[in-house]
Amino acid sequence: MTEQYVWDLQEADGTRIALVGGKGAQLGGLSRIEGIRVPGGFCVTTDAFRRIMAQAPSLDERLDRLARLDPDDREAVRTLSAEIRRTIEGIVVPGDLAAAITRALAGLGERAACAVRSSATAEDLPTASFAGQQDTYLNVVGPAAVLRHVSRCWASLFTERAVTYRRRNGIDHRTVRMAVVVQRMVLPQASGVLFTADPVTGNRKVATVDAGFGLGEALVSGLVNPDVFTVRDGEVVARAIAAKPRAVHARPGGGTREVAIDPRRQEQPALTDAQAVRLVRLGRRIEAHFGCPQDIEWCLADDGFHIVQSRPITTLFPVPESGDRENHVYLSVGHQQMMTDPMKPLGISVWQLTAMAPMHEAGGRLFVDATRRLASPASRARLLDVVGRGDPLIRDALETVLARDDFVPSLPDADPGRPSADGAPAAIATDPAVVTELIERSRASLAALERDVRTKTGPALFDFLLESFEEHKRALADPLSFRAVMAGMEATWWLNDKLWEWLGEKNAADTLTLSAPGNVTSEMGLALLDVADVIRPLPEVVAFLRGAPDDSFLDGLAEVPGGPEARDAIEDYLDRYGMRCAGEIDITRPRWRERPTTLVPAILDNVQNFGPGAAERRFEQGRHKARKKEHEVLSRLRALPDGDRKAAETERMIDRVRTFIGYREYPKYGIVSRYFVYKRALLEEAGRLVRAGVLPEKEDIFYLTFRELHDVVRSGRVDDGLVQRRKDAFRSYHALTPPRVLTSDGEAVTGAYRRDGVPAGALIGLPVSAGTVEGRARVVLDMARADLEAGDILVTTFTDPSWSPLFVGIAGLVTEVGGLMTHGAVIAREYGLPAVVGVERATRLIHDGQRIRVHGAGGYVEILP
Repeated sequence: MTEQYVWDLQEADGTRIALVGGKGAQLGGLSRIEGIRVPGGFCVTTDAFRRIMAQAPSLDERLDRLARLDPDDREAVRTLSAEIRRTIEGIVVPGDLAAAITRALAGLGERAACAVRSSATAEDLPTASFAGQQDTYLNVVGPAAVLRHVSRCWASLFTERAVTYRRRNGIDHRTVRMAVVVQRMVLPQASGVLFTADPVTGNRKVATVDAGFGLGEALVSGLVNPDVFTVRDGEVVARAIAAKPRAVHARPGGGTREVAIDPRRQEQPALTDAQAVRLVRLGRRIEAHFGCPQDIEWCLADDGFHIVQSRPITTLFPVPESGDRENHVYLSVGHQQMMTDPMKPLGISVWQLTAMAPMHEAGGRLFVDATRRLASPASRARLLDVVGRGDPLIRDALETVLARDDFVPSLPDADPGRPSADGAPAAIATDPAVVTELIERSRASLAALERDVRTKTGPALFDFLLESFEEHKRALADPLSFRAVMAGMEATWWLNDKLWEWLGEKNAADTLTLSAPGNVTSEMGLALLDVADVIRPLPEVVAFLRGAPDDSFLDGLAEVPGGPEARDAIEDYLDRYGMRCAGEIDITRPRWRERPTTLVPAILDNVQNFGPGAAERRFEQGRHKARKKEHEVLSRLRALPDGDRKAAETERMIDRVRTFIGYREYPKYGIVSRYFVYKRALLEEAGRLVRAGVLPEKEDIFYLTFRELHDVVRSGRVDDGLVQRRKDAFRSYHALTPPRVLTSDGEAVTGAYRRDGVPAGALIGLPVSAGTVEGRARVVLDMARADLEAGDILVTTFTDPSWSPLFVGIAGLVTEVGGLMTHGAVIAREYGLPAVVGVERATRLIHDGQRIRVHGAGGYVEILP
């Protein structure tokens, strides 16, 4: 194929990214939008870049070294990337390549002032903007200067910031090429940036315009603050006019310079309101062309706007598709399920097929549409009460939306003669036999699933699983199960409310529910202490486990003295709990049975930090504290006016909470037990597809929805491009932070804790387990990498049930996500750990190893000197 070194900018488009780079493709697309003015120019293509790179064989060895560097080793990255840049800039541009560039430049006018701009192939893309990662040079005049700056743009592919950005986004340095855009320079009166969606809140109906005098470099460099115009529905709804004492202008002979602005003009707006509205109108046209919100660089010259760059805003959280143009309010499922990481498509679709309510996907996360429940006054009050008890930030965010009178439509309450679908459940007797019956039902259903799925393959497997999903939903909708869960939660609320009212006792249920029977999640943590008891007296096994074994280590234990005994203990644990893992609502996540090394750090910590019989001792200690608290509370109540009645009611509620609160954890255990059966069956089917040559890897099925996988099994064909696009999208979703509340306008609505009496500088959260503890913070983002000692305080993003084995060895808990009745909170209370959840950005504000004080009753964390 003949190499093409120069390409006219107007001929570039999205199909030519490999040749002209992201910026060149975007500018080419812009130039074909009616009414959009783009300065004329051309692209020096990636063919030219490849030729230059081939002239320096030493670059290969340096790129190998660069790929091996830790992106956090800034000094090493800085040194090596500087070497690579010097090498590239030192390469003489071959004569025929220089001639091609000079000929194209003549079309603009040989002495025309130009902007010379980098355009990498991994730049200005929907999933990675690379904004500011490579270089741009303004007001470059003459062929020699243009050629020199083209070389600098090539070299800027290896600036320190660009190298680090690629590594952190999983992009191989060798797969990225650099084109260079050369455009006629615009000499503007004003310039700036237009965001077609609010870059802070994400609201797609709000556009913001940043504007300053002269060239945009004054804003980019921070030389001056911009004027900011907020535009909605065709009018400026807010403006902030800054003092702009300086500007950047073009020098007559090339280059730029700072100039002082006449004091009389400094506080004048760079744009009129009418110009800002007109600019936003152009931006909406560009947004419609590219199909997503845009970050647009513009110049105003002779009362006309010129667009010099447009890239997707990659930091916005996507909006769920609703299929209509009505307003919607979405609640994050991940914040309720303690899993805010992105999910793979198979995981999303299986959760949707087994969930009790319709689920909407966006950004690899799931949301429920709460609009109808918010529209009716009665259901709105119930919803706000339930979410407010669990997560006050969600309630506060919803109240912010509801305060906007026109966003959520108001609907009348249901017919008062008809029972409400979400009304209070019927009463249930305080009888442990109810819980026993529910658990037996769940076990029987799981056993039937395991038995029947073994004979199913091919399309018949998918038909069977769809029937099993319906059984799954029937089990979730079991009225008796729901009433048992609510009985425990309502008894908790009653005890906390009444004992605060009568005795001034805050969060008394935290102690009264210690070591409640039947809590499968807390039993899971204690059971790992029993595994440690088996391993502790076996020094060869301990040494073997410390050697960082791989996931086949259970087989290797057979060769170690005492290994078979240790293996049996671990296997027994995995038989009971091996279906669990971090992020377990996503069926694609590796389970402990699939990746047992995840448990090794917790086992070794238990061996080191506890003595024999710790599980039984801890459970008995908790039960003793609960009994003691019950006696104390009842004695104090009897001393009050009408005390016998209050004590009798409280005693009944204590009995009720201890009967049902443990069952709160069982439905989730049943869900993930069934999920593991589904997963194993689907992976066996994936193995058949791999053997038939349909898929290269079994795990590729994780990037297909359940229905898509069903079609692949029926047809024996798969769209390889779809699988790769899904992998790329999933990787990009990790950079997004899911909001608790999201509107159909794209606004991520944040709530606030509205509480007094918190010390200055403290981190505020939700109090979920009483007590105060001081200790060393251990910031842990991956359970498999946990290294905890007695007295440590665990700080993490979220804790689902799989984190429970770590709870037995810590002194306190701080999480970024959570609510009063989420799993981490329930188990913290069960183990008597002071805990504060919902602490925004806790893993970034608290540094690993810092000493902190957790106020579990007050709901805040102090960072100690």
